[in-house]
Amino acid sequence: RRLEAEREGAIRAALAEERARIARELHDIVAHCVSVMVVQAGAAEDLLDRDPQKARAPLRSVQETGRQAVGELGRMLGLLRGERARLALQPQPGTADLAELVGHMAAIGLPVELTVEGSSRPLPPGVDLTVYRIVQEALTNVLKHAAPTTAHVRLRYDDQSVQVSVRDTGRAGGSGGAGANRVGHGLIGMRERVGLYGGSLETAGTPGGGFTVTARLPLEAGQR
Repeated sequence: RRLEAEREGAIRAALAEERARIARELHDIVAHCVSVMVVQAGAAEDLLDRDPQKARAPLRSVQETGRQAVGELGRMLGLLRGERARLALQPQPGTADLAELVGHMAAIGLPVELTVEGSSRPLPPGVDLTVYRIVQEALTNVLKHAAPTTAHVRLRYDDQSVQVSVRDTGRAGGSGGAGANRVGHGLIGMRERVGLYGGSLETAGTPGGGFTVTARLPLEAGQR
Protein backbone atom coordinates (compact mmCIF):
# COMPACT_ATOMS: atom_id res chain seq x y z
CA ARG A 1 0.00 0.00 0.00
CA ARG A 2 2.85 2.36 0.84
CA LEU A 3 4.54 1.70 -2.52
CA GLU A 4 1.26 2.23 -4.35
CA ALA A 5 0.69 5.53 -2.54
CA GLU A 6 4.23 6.67 -3.42
CA ARG A 7 3.66 5.69 -7.03
CA GLU A 8 0.41 7.65 -7.20
CA GLY A 9 2.13 10.64 -5.61
CA ALA A 10 4.90 10.51 -8.21
CA ILE A 11 2.32 10.35 -11.00
CA ARG A 12 0.46 13.37 -9.60
CA ALA A 13 3.70 15.33 -9.35
CA ALA A 14 4.62 14.44 -12.94
CA LEU A 15 1.17 15.49 -14.15
CA ALA A 16 1.40 18.81 -12.31
CA GLU A 17 4.83 19.49 -13.84
CA GLU A 18 3.56 18.62 -17.32
CA ARG A 19 0.51 20.85 -16.96
CA ALA A 20 2.72 23.73 -15.81
CA ARG A 21 4.91 23.23 -18.88
CA ILE A 22 1.83 23.21 -21.12
CA ALA A 23 0.57 26.40 -19.47
CA ARG A 24 3.89 28.11 -20.24
CA GLU A 25 3.66 26.90 -23.84
CA LEU A 26 0.12 28.20 -24.22
CA HIS A 27 1.12 31.58 -22.78
CA ASP A 28 4.03 31.96 -25.18
CA ILE A 29 1.99 30.90 -28.21
CA VAL A 30 -1.06 33.02 -27.46
CA ALA A 31 0.94 36.10 -26.39
CA HIS A 32 3.05 36.01 -29.55
CA CYS A 33 0.18 35.43 -31.96
CA VAL A 34 -2.22 37.93 -30.40
CA SER A 35 0.46 40.64 -30.24
CA VAL A 36 1.29 40.14 -33.91
CA MET A 37 -2.40 40.18 -34.86
CA VAL A 38 -3.05 43.41 -32.92
CA VAL A 39 -0.09 45.18 -34.54
CA GLN A 40 -1.06 44.04 -38.03
CA ALA A 41 -4.75 44.90 -37.55
CA GLY A 42 -3.70 48.41 -36.49
CA ALA A 43 -1.48 48.73 -39.55
CA ALA A 44 -4.35 47.64 -41.80
CA GLU A 45 -6.70 50.15 -40.20
CA ASP A 46 -4.21 52.98 -40.82
CA LEU A 47 -3.95 51.99 -44.49
CA LEU A 48 -7.63 51.45 -45.26
CA ASP A 49 -8.42 55.10 -46.01
CA ARG A 50 -5.08 56.02 -47.59
CA ASP A 51 -4.23 52.90 -49.60
CA PRO A 52 -6.72 50.01 -49.36
CA GLN A 53 -4.58 47.79 -51.60
CA LYS A 54 -1.63 47.96 -49.20
CA ALA A 55 -3.97 47.05 -46.33
CA ARG A 56 -4.31 43.57 -47.81
CA ALA A 57 -0.82 42.48 -46.71
CA PRO A 58 -1.27 43.08 -42.95
CA LEU A 59 -4.76 41.57 -43.13
CA ARG A 60 -3.32 38.42 -44.71
CA SER A 61 -0.75 38.35 -41.89
CA VAL A 62 -3.59 38.50 -39.34
CA GLN A 63 -5.25 35.52 -41.08
CA GLU A 64 -2.03 33.49 -41.25
CA THR A 65 -1.11 34.23 -37.63
CA GLY A 66 -4.64 33.34 -36.51
CA ARG A 67 -4.43 30.01 -38.31
CA GLN A 68 -1.03 29.38 -36.72
CA ALA A 69 -2.46 30.13 -33.26
CA VAL A 70 -5.41 27.80 -33.81
CA GLY A 71 -3.09 25.04 -35.00
CA GLU A 72 -0.70 25.44 -32.07
CA LEU A 73 -3.54 25.53 -29.55
CA GLY A 74 -5.06 22.41 -31.12
CA ARG A 75 -1.72 20.66 -30.81
CA MET A 76 -1.31 21.60 -27.16
CA LEU A 77 -4.89 20.60 -26.31
CA GLY A 78 -4.26 17.33 -28.11
CA LEU A 79 -1.31 16.78 -25.80
CA LEU A 80 -3.61 17.29 -22.82
CA ARG A 81 -6.00 14.70 -24.24
CA GLY A 82 -3.17 12.24 -24.86
CA GLU A 83 -3.35 12.30 -28.66
CA ARG A 84 0.28 11.25 -29.02
CA ALA A 85 0.05 9.66 -32.47
CA ARG A 86 -1.19 12.82 -34.18
CA LEU A 87 1.19 15.05 -32.25
CA ALA A 88 4.18 13.00 -33.37
CA LEU A 89 3.62 14.38 -36.88
CA GLN A 90 3.95 17.97 -35.62
CA PRO A 91 7.28 18.37 -33.80
CA GLN A 92 7.98 21.23 -31.44
CA PRO A 93 9.90 24.17 -32.95
CA GLY A 94 13.59 24.63 -32.22
CA THR A 95 16.75 26.41 -33.34
CA ALA A 96 16.28 25.12 -36.89
CA ASP A 97 13.10 27.24 -37.06
CA LEU A 98 14.68 30.52 -35.93
CA ALA A 99 15.32 31.71 -39.49
CA GLU A 100 11.63 31.23 -40.29
CA LEU A 101 10.62 33.09 -37.11
CA VAL A 102 12.98 35.96 -37.94
CA GLY A 103 11.59 36.10 -41.49
CA HIS A 104 8.04 36.21 -40.15
CA MET A 105 8.85 39.09 -37.80
CA ALA A 106 10.55 40.98 -40.63
CA ALA A 107 7.47 40.48 -42.81
CA ILE A 108 5.24 42.15 -40.22
CA GLY A 109 7.49 45.16 -39.80
CA LEU A 110 10.24 44.27 -37.31
CA PRO A 111 13.63 44.03 -39.09
CA VAL A 112 15.63 41.26 -37.38
CA GLU A 113 19.16 40.03 -38.04
CA LEU A 114 20.13 36.48 -37.05
CA THR A 115 23.77 35.57 -36.34
CA VAL A 116 25.05 32.08 -35.47
CA GLU A 117 28.47 31.73 -33.85
CA GLY A 118 30.38 28.52 -33.18
CA SER A 119 29.68 25.06 -34.55
CA SER A 120 25.95 24.44 -34.62
CA ARG A 121 24.86 21.02 -33.38
CA PRO A 122 21.70 19.14 -32.43
CA LEU A 123 20.51 20.22 -28.99
CA PRO A 124 18.55 18.23 -26.41
CA PRO A 125 14.85 18.67 -27.27
CA GLY A 126 13.99 20.67 -24.16
CA VAL A 127 16.91 23.04 -24.60
CA ASP A 128 16.16 23.39 -28.32
CA LEU A 129 12.54 24.36 -27.60
CA THR A 130 13.60 26.72 -24.80
CA VAL A 131 15.95 28.64 -27.09
CA TYR A 132 13.19 29.07 -29.67
CA ARG A 133 10.59 30.21 -27.13
CA ILE A 134 12.99 32.74 -25.57
CA VAL A 135 13.65 34.31 -28.97
CA GLN A 136 9.93 34.25 -29.80
CA GLU A 137 8.95 35.89 -26.51
CA ALA A 138 11.76 38.47 -26.66
CA LEU A 139 10.85 39.52 -30.22
CA THR A 140 7.18 39.71 -29.24
CA ASN A 141 8.15 42.05 -26.39
CA VAL A 142 10.11 44.18 -28.84
CA LEU A 143 7.09 44.36 -31.13
CA LYS A 144 4.82 45.38 -28.23
CA HIS A 145 7.09 47.79 -26.35
CA ALA A 146 9.83 49.09 -28.64
CA ALA A 147 8.58 49.25 -32.24
CA PRO A 148 9.58 50.96 -34.48
CA THR A 149 13.06 49.53 -33.99
CA THR A 150 15.41 46.83 -35.23
CA ALA A 151 16.53 43.68 -33.43
CA HIS A 152 19.51 41.33 -33.52
CA VAL A 153 19.34 37.67 -32.48
CA ARG A 154 22.66 35.99 -31.73
CA LEU A 155 22.94 32.25 -31.18
CA ARG A 156 26.33 31.08 -29.90
CA TYR A 157 27.55 27.52 -29.33
CA ASP A 158 30.53 26.44 -27.26
CA ASP A 159 31.63 23.12 -25.78
CA GLN A 160 29.56 23.41 -22.59
CA SER A 161 26.57 25.55 -23.45
CA VAL A 162 24.39 27.36 -25.94
CA GLN A 163 23.77 31.08 -25.51
CA VAL A 164 21.09 33.18 -27.15
CA SER A 165 20.67 36.94 -26.96
CA VAL A 166 18.05 39.27 -28.39
CA ARG A 167 18.99 42.94 -28.55
CA ASP A 168 16.91 45.80 -29.92
CA THR A 169 17.85 49.38 -30.64
CA GLY A 170 14.87 50.84 -28.81
CA ARG A 171 11.97 52.98 -29.90
CA ALA A 172 13.01 55.91 -32.06
CA GLY A 173 13.44 58.90 -29.76
CA GLY A 174 12.95 56.71 -26.68
CA SER A 175 14.74 56.91 -23.36
CA GLY A 176 17.05 54.54 -21.55
CA GLY A 177 14.30 53.56 -19.12
CA ALA A 178 12.19 51.82 -21.74
CA GLY A 179 13.19 48.43 -20.44
CA ALA A 180 11.23 48.95 -17.22
CA ASN A 181 7.96 48.54 -19.12
CA ARG A 182 8.89 45.04 -20.24
CA VAL A 183 8.91 43.35 -16.87
CA GLY A 184 5.90 41.04 -16.85
CA HIS A 185 4.74 37.49 -17.44
CA GLY A 186 6.93 37.17 -20.55
CA LEU A 187 10.23 37.72 -18.76
CA ILE A 188 9.05 35.69 -15.79
CA GLY A 189 8.22 32.81 -18.11
CA MET A 190 11.65 33.03 -19.74
CA ARG A 191 13.33 32.88 -16.36
CA GLU A 192 11.32 29.81 -15.38
CA ARG A 193 12.17 28.04 -18.62
CA VAL A 194 15.87 28.74 -18.27
CA GLY A 195 15.79 27.70 -14.60
CA LEU A 196 14.41 24.28 -15.55
CA TYR A 197 17.72 23.52 -17.26
CA GLY A 198 20.05 25.13 -14.74
CA GLY A 199 20.75 28.10 -16.98
CA SER A 200 20.93 31.83 -16.43
CA LEU A 201 18.96 34.77 -17.81
CA GLU A 202 20.10 38.38 -17.88
CA THR A 203 18.06 41.38 -18.98
CA ALA A 204 19.29 44.93 -19.28
CA GLY A 205 18.30 48.25 -20.76
CA THR A 206 20.80 50.17 -22.87
CA PRO A 207 21.28 53.90 -23.46
CA GLY A 208 18.83 55.24 -26.03
CA GLY A 209 16.01 52.90 -25.02
CA GLY A 210 17.35 49.58 -26.24
CA PHE A 211 16.96 46.32 -24.35
CA THR A 212 18.85 43.02 -24.30
CA VAL A 213 17.79 39.55 -23.18
CA THR A 214 20.56 36.96 -22.83
CA ALA A 215 20.10 33.32 -21.85
CA ARG A 216 22.77 30.68 -21.30
CA LEU A 217 21.82 27.00 -21.14
CA PRO A 218 24.30 24.26 -20.15
CA LEU A 219 24.07 21.42 -22.65
CA GLU A 220 24.52 18.63 -20.12
CA ALA A 221 21.39 19.75 -18.23
CA GLY A 222 19.17 18.97 -21.20
CA GLN A 223 20.47 15.40 -21.36
CA ARG A 224 19.37 14.40 -17.87
